Amino acid sequence: MLDRIELSSCTRCALSRTRQRVVIGSGPQGPALMVVGEAPGRTEDEGGEPFIGPSGQLLFRLLEEEVGLTRAQCFVTNVVKCRPPNNRAPKREELEACRPWFDAQLDDVRPGAVLALGNTAARSVFGYERGIGTTHGLVVRLAGGPGLATYHPAAALRGGSRVVEVMRADLRILKSLVAPS
Repeated sequence: MLDRIELSSCTRCALSRTRQRVVIGSGPQGPALMVVGEAPGRTEDEGGEPFIGPSGQLLFRLLEEEVGLTRAQCFVTNVVKCRPPNNRAPKREELEACRPWFDAQLDDVRPGAVLALGNTAARSVFGYERGIGTTHGLVVRLAGGPGLATYHPAAALRGGSRVVEVMRADLRILKSLVAPS
């Protein structure tokens, strides 16, 4: 079981010294979908919730358009709960330090399906070794249900319409895996 009080004061890795807050995640228990990103960015570190900046706005617009799910129907989290300096990718030791928190969260939330966003989340959640360019859109069976990875919405903000169209196609696959809550 996830101890939110213990997690909010976690010092398992060096990120505890540079964060403003632990970004635990938010959403309902037993949701149709758990959305998993890499780590909080500056906006999330300041605001205390994952995906509240431009990436999140794009993501939830696409999820509503392609899957029919709103943010309120999803549990939203990251594999690493603290912001890495300068928004760099989390280091292996940071991912390992946060893994028990993520595993407990997955057990507690019990989502119908899992959507991993980007390389770091897809590798951490699904154990992929290859990059998101070859693993996006592939359906994975987890103990609790299906999962799928797609590009991180930040990549779509940088890469434009081509990346958005790939994300839309992946989300149409996801739609067949989830039952709205």
